[in-house]
Amino acid sequence: MTSITQRITTLFRIKANKALDKAEDPREVLDYSYEQQLQMLQRVRRGVADVATSRKRVELQLGRLQQSSDKLQGQAEQALAAGREDLAREALTRRTAVAGQITDLQAEHTSLKEQEDKLTLAAQRLEGKVDAFRTRKETIKASYTAAEAQTRITEAVTGIGEEMGDVGLAMQRAQDKTEQLQARAGALDELIASGALDDATLPAGRDDIQAELERVTADQDVELELARMKAQLPSGSAPQAVEAGARRPEREEKS
Repeated sequence: MTSITQRITTLFRIKANKALDKAEDPREVLDYSYEQQLQMLQRVRRGVADVATSRKRVELQLGRLQQSSDKLQGQAEQALAAGREDLAREALTRRTAVAGQITDLQAEHTSLKEQEDKLTLAAQRLEGKVDAFRTRKETIKASYTAAEAQTRITEAVTGIGEEMGDVGLAMQRAQDKTEQLQARAGALDELIASGALDDATLPAGRDDIQAELERVTADQDVELELARMKAQLPSGSAPQAVEAGARRPEREEKS
């Protein structure tokens, strides 16, 4: 049972693949693949933009922290000049905390810059591959279209297309039927002439003997008419032939 099921499944896959292969247009597949690559390239570019945005945000934060550090440095100097060592110490303490934040952000900025550079390089490489694929795609599509047109023209000229094949088969069947009917009609004529079959067009009650008698009578009528026509010819014609033609029906009647 399992073997039969596997065979049926395999047969179904074969039929499905054959149907898909017949319905598949390589040009559509190439266009679809190109669209997928464009979408991938677009995602990579968005990634580069996102990383660049993050890098820019870190740079802005670094700028604000640097301004704050410079301000605290100036406040510490002013406090020390005014004899307020406590204020100067507080300003320097805050400046030290800001400096730590600046160090962390600088490290983050360096990491983001490296990621941005890598993504930019990957996007450039991918863009080059996509452009090369697009060129190759258009070349293949043009070749396929030309081959398809040439095949259709050749099929139309030689008559080997599916439609012409069907027409050829229909003509062959019609010719075979015509020959069969002609042979049947000829055979029926021979059977009727030989008397094996009765002619349905003849009146009822007539048989082959009656038909033969009618034929003899018809021949006699022809001979009599021929003799009459010869008798009307000018003198000098062959009267013996006329008399012979006239006496022949009499002998046939006596017989």
